[in-house]
Amino acid sequence: MSTFHFKQFSVKQENCAMKIGTDGVLLGAWAKIPEETSTILDIGAGTGLIALMLAQRTADSKWIEAIDGVEINPEAHQQCVDNFENSPWNHLLFCYHASLKEFDAEFDETYDLIISNPPFYEEDEISAQKARATARSTQALSFIALIRSAEKLLSQNGTFQVIIPSKSYTKFTQICLDHNLFLERCTWVKGTATSPIKRCLLSFSKTPKQNIVENTLILEEKRHTYTKDYQDLIKDFYLKA
Repeated sequence: MSTFHFKQFSVKQENCAMKIGTDGVLLGAWAKIPEETSTILDIGAGTGLIALMLAQRTADSKWIEAIDGVEINPEAHQQCVDNFENSPWNHLLFCYHASLKEFDAEFDETYDLIISNPPFYEEDEISAQKARATARSTQALSFIALIRSAEKLLSQNGTFQVIIPSKSYTKFTQICLDHNLFLERCTWVKGTATSPIKRCLLSFSKTPKQNIVENTLILEEKRHTYTKDYQDLIKDFYLKA
């Protein structure tokens, strides 16, 4: 499917190695956006899906000033720009064509919300398709590089929110802790009640929290029958939700 239609926007994806998937939709719907958030950054924007979801969610906000993306792949970057321009919120959305290292080095401002569906396959898990491999592997963007930049680019009261494989939870949260980013919220994601946990949605801030909000989200009761919790989460986006 070259174009994916949501309730309030459409996303073309034929030139992107990473197509629209559950991970991105989950993160875009799950992320908390404090009322006074004025700037948002999507690292590894891809098609622009997550930024578009956040633009829809903040459409009535009097605070929001800019929702930026940064994307290294030239084809994905152009696709993201096109998707932004064709959206109802094109006045807020902008995508930079740069590596995170380049963007980090040149950008002096901070963001109230930094969000990312980062690459997470280790070297021995890389797929044969080169573009997809680059988009998905930690060769393209390591956790350490992502977290280091998030610490620098995040405002003092901002949040850094990601989705990663559950097996990477300990490693990722420790690197965040080493960079003074403290876990405040965690949602474990399971396909069904009896299936293993595959993903975790995480939110970090620069202020340590005494109590971490933790819960579990189950996506399906059975094949193609979605749980109420999942439907409630994505109902504003999916056409059939």
